[in-house]
Amino acid sequence: MRETGAMDPIADVRDRYDRFAREEAPGRSALYAEWAAGVAGDERILEILAGLSSPHRQPPVVFAVTRMLGAEGDYAAWASFVVENADRVVAECAARTTQTNEPLRAAPLLVALDRIRGPIALIEVGAAAGLCLFPDRYAYRFRTEDQVAELGEGSVVLDAELTGARVPRRMPDIVWRAGVDIEPRDARDPSDRAWISGLVWPGETDRALRVDAALDAVAADPPLIVRGDASEPGVLADLVAQVPDDTTVVIATMGVLPHLRRDARERLIETIRELPARWVALDAPGLHDSWDPAVDADAWEGFVLALDGRPIAAADPLGSWIHGV
Repeated sequence: MRETGAMDPIADVRDRYDRFAREEAPGRSALYAEWAAGVAGDERILEILAGLSSPHRQPPVVFAVTRMLGAEGDYAAWASFVVENADRVVAECAARTTQTNEPLRAAPLLVALDRIRGPIALIEVGAAAGLCLFPDRYAYRFRTEDQVAELGEGSVVLDAELTGARVPRRMPDIVWRAGVDIEPRDARDPSDRAWISGLVWPGETDRALRVDAALDAVAADPPLIVRGDASEPGVLADLVAQVPDDTTVVIATMGVLPHLRRDARERLIETIRELPARWVALDAPGLHDSWDPAVDADAWEGFVLALDGRPIAAADPLGSWIHGV
């Protein structure tokens, strides 16, 4: 059954893919830009995708699923594959949502953690395979206005531009860590690894290498990741109850809030604020009104990096740059 709403599902899919082709894919993946533009003008594909609910018909999900099932080539070849395998594509998309497990988001997370007294118990909402739960085990190369500052000795090196904010001078003292996800992924499981790697867009060679290296690092010592909806009563509270005594609990929402329904998003923010924990967020500026002070979403560049709701930097959604405010 199709979802109901103010906009016709087919029109909604058309608008989403057109916007993706014009605003999101250019500069990152020429192939995805071509595919999305094709979808926006193809009634056959629009009809197929309109049968999925919104989280399951997003371009990154649909494109990753079709590639996993064997689609390749130009738009004509891709569309033929989707039409011929419509039932398989719809069934697989219905079982998956975007899980952008980008380890580079650990760079803005590290900038925020540098302001928090340890030892730290780190909890990530939407952890997927947990690649952002190990900011203390990666190596960093922060490019500032006048130097390159290096920190850490991990095998995974994260390179980010940092301006207008203090370069972290120490690694965070994380003594306990856990994640929560509706569909946890295991870095040791070949199928889960394939899904996380498959969410990297074609053409993002450096990112693909980074994600694979982080998967290897996490597989060597996988974190606790519980299955659950963090916006539901008790889920986060149960995790907070497990943390060691005399630790500072930090709950991180690194780019996950856009993937939640509005009611679930508001419930999650309220839940976090009621817990004895610090809150690190990396989210779109117009997503909610919990920023203090408020931000001008139209004028804001990138995402907001915030600590306890207070913006401390503008940042690339995937973590490649951080500009202090």
